[in-house]
Amino acid sequence: MFDFSLKERDLQQFTPEQLQATFFSAYPTSSERISAIETMLRSPAGPLLRDRIGRWVIQRLPAEELVPDKYTHWRPLVQDAMLFMFLNLSIERLAPKLVEQMELPANTPTGERLLKLIAKVPGLQKLGQVLARNRHLLPALRRALTELENGISDMNADQVRAIIQEELAQRLETHAVQVKPGIFFEASVSAVVRFTWWNPDSRRRERGVFKVMKPYIPACFAEDMHLLAGLAKYVALEHREYGFAKRVLPETFSDVRRLLQHEVQFSREQATLLEASRLYGSVLGVRVPRLIQPLCTSKITAMTEARGKKVTDAVAHMPRWRRTRVSELLIEAFLAVPLFSSEKDAMFHADPHAGNLLYDKRTGDLTILDWALTEHVNREERRHLAMLFFMTALRDPDGIVNQIQALSRGGARRKGSQAKIIRDCVDRFIAQLPLTHIPGAADALDMLEDIAFKGVRLPAPLIMLRKVLFTLDGVQHDMGDPEVSMVAILARHATPRWLTSWKAFGSPLSLKDWFAVQSSTLFYGGRLWWQGTQALLDRSRSASDKV
Repeated sequence: MFDFSLKERDLQQFTPEQLQATFFSAYPTSSERISAIETMLRSPAGPLLRDRIGRWVIQRLPAEELVPDKYTHWRPLVQDAMLFMFLNLSIERLAPKLVEQMELPANTPTGERLLKLIAKVPGLQKLGQVLARNRHLLPALRRALTELENGISDMNADQVRAIIQEELAQRLETHAVQVKPGIFFEASVSAVVRFTWWNPDSRRRERGVFKVMKPYIPACFAEDMHLLAGLAKYVALEHREYGFAKRVLPETFSDVRRLLQHEVQFSREQATLLEASRLYGSVLGVRVPRLIQPLCTSKITAMTEARGKKVTDAVAHMPRWRRTRVSELLIEAFLAVPLFSSEKDAMFHADPHAGNLLYDKRTGDLTILDWALTEHVNREERRHLAMLFFMTALRDPDGIVNQIQALSRGGARRKGSQAKIIRDCVDRFIAQLPLTHIPGAADALDMLEDIAFKGVRLPAPLIMLRKVLFTLDGVQHDMGDPEVSMVAILARHATPRWLTSWKAFGSPLSLKDWFAVQSSTLFYGGRLWWQGTQALLDRSRSASDKV
């Protein structure tokens, strides 16, 4: 048997590989190993054991494979965040993960090892779904992470049916519910099964799906949120090592934590589905599942079953022009509709990974699933965002600076100190733009992100909007779609609404805003010529310096 009385000085003598060999010979089965690891983690040597094995696992998840070269400055933070999880995750959840990582063959691909590590850690799984569509990741890692969209599997059908029976009880009989065998698919927080039911309003049987919260989620998610709060405090102390302004990372983690908490609030998602149905009810080609309220509880959301295939699969063999149309539909649904809404606070869907997007080739409809993660943007924020997108497309540095300053938070003194940061970032952004590239909304939000990391405070919803465009960019790339102009789609969506509805006219832009856009357009050619001339002069100076 293994000696549980090991002191720290004794444990220091073992390399992780030696510890693994000794430990595995003493305990031949996984369950025995997990029990023994739990005992060791509770011993005086437990903290050192966490650190030693944690670092050993992280060495097998090299930052060079997890974080693309484009985001090199994030690598120290990613490694420290993973180690933070090992040092703080509860023993009951950590022990199985340590054993599982030690049992994996040494040549296990990074992606597979990562998926094992974040299994039943819903907070990290959600982040993995976002990263899955990052076109800069190594292809093997991207393929592994896309399994998080619809490939999670840690429930069985009997468990799901038992929860449905317990939650709905007599209502199953009242509405003649017939649950179909098997699990339709699983997400990070829920399992989905199909069913049919008798709808007394339509007086016929209809098809639906139950989205059922996994039983381990409340406890695990609560701990994940606690870990994120602790991580926010940790990075606040170490911010100088990561090269970001003091408040940036703690505020970012706090915003992410707040929004991820919505994932387990099923009653909130049910209300959101009703709001989404109103928002998209008149949008041609976009569908939202209809809520089946009589069959909903705090742990179950019942809704109509959507038709179609995951969008990246549905367009695989489509001609180029159809893929372009689907790509434009995505931009319209996730950006144009909320941006130009006449509502005071417009809602947008903040989790558009491919697993939440179904496309029906027969009807040409896009159905948007999973409305748990949403955010609201008020009219004034949307006004400045829309103007920022237009001014960015027109390469107007003064116009861009004005809109970012309007979006920034803080008093007059703070805004004064932020002005130089904003101007420097905008000038650098314009100078680095290729002359043949028409900058879009994603470019504008990349610039905002750069400005925020240097300490300029921006509205929290912009973080999630950046996440939306970040994910959509990857989805469109995987669709093999040619580059489309976001600004042109925004204008195309807004114009007919303004012409047909006096209530929507100008929303959220005023006539003064449109005159500013027209005025900037007149000088676009001159700015482009000037930027091209400056680029030629810079290349000429660079060549002269080399000579």
